[in-house]
Amino acid sequence: MSLGVVLGLAFAATLLPLLVPLAVVLSVLLPGRWRVLRLLGFALVYLLVETAGLLAALVLWLATGLGWWLRAPWSLRAHYAVLRHLLAVVAGSARLLFGLRVVDDEVGWSPLDDGVPGSVNAMLVLPRHAGPGDSLLLVHTLLGRDHDRRPRIVLKDLLQLDPLLDVYLNRLPNAFLTAGSDDSTARVGRLATGLGDEDALLLFPEGGNFSPARRRRAIDRLRMKGLQSQADAAESLRHLLPPRPGGVAAALAAAPHADVVLVAHTGLEHLSTAADLWDGLPMDTTVRMRWWFVPAAEVPRGPEVERWLYERWAELDDWIAAAHPRPGGPRDAPDQGAASGPLT
Repeated sequence: MSLGVVLGLAFAATLLPLLVPLAVVLSVLLPGRWRVLRLLGFALVYLLVETAGLLAALVLWLATGLGWWLRAPWSLRAHYAVLRHLLAVVAGSARLLFGLRVVDDEVGWSPLDDGVPGSVNAMLVLPRHAGPGDSLLLVHTLLGRDHDRRPRIVLKDLLQLDPLLDVYLNRLPNAFLTAGSDDSTARVGRLATGLGDEDALLLFPEGGNFSPARRRRAIDRLRMKGLQSQADAAESLRHLLPPRPGGVAAALAAAPHADVVLVAHTGLEHLSTAADLWDGLPMDTTVRMRWWFVPAAEVPRGPEVERWLYERWAELDDWIAAAHPRPGGPRDAPDQGAASGPLT
């Protein structure tokens, strides 16, 4: 597949004199402001990023003695640096082509604070999961030079179909989970083990993108399992799926020294399907984010984790409702999200 990406870029470059005029004509004929031309531009940037990243991965593989020292600290730093630059290009092109802006809530905690003033602590980052690209935006934020975190990410195994993600994220400490796997919780615990002061474990407790139908099914599953109090708490959540506490509890047990950061965002949740993306382009969207910081000493352990997580999720839900109330919700569709938390 890596060769296919390189060949795809070469093929696109060859056809560029034909593709650009065609995209201009289609953009004029179809509704929207230069929609097809913007999509073509982003597709070309994506292919360029994939190709550049894979070439850099090849250079790093050679520099590490044909992969012998891939896990050496200097090699890990180099891979994180490449990812930082690649994500910066993707985020910059999204801002330029689609008018995408990300705004932090000024009254909330942000990674710039790095926990207690004067110290840097390991972090467990627990965001909501909604809309395409939210995982990339969060990883871009954590990797940025202002924050300089080394994210460890829990992802769906299907994302390994992307050659760039497959190569880099399998070389770095991350976990690709298979839906329904029995060892998901244990793997999250192993990933959290040894979490250093500059590390951030990124785990999405909802396990998938929000939709009203998915929310209803999640609540029904809780009732079928006899978890009535959890189902009642989930009923009060209007914008979020009920959190799955298994992975969170495993991460907290493996990294009791880690501070917790919860993240809410709104702005992309209405773009859940390919049809939504097409209808929404050009987006001209502002993604608003809010970060809650909880010191490690204030985070419960053991059986109390589940109740604590539901209470925090209610706070996130209230913030989303106040920050960007939107009637209705996204269409029900196969999960487009990039990361997932394990089942309870």
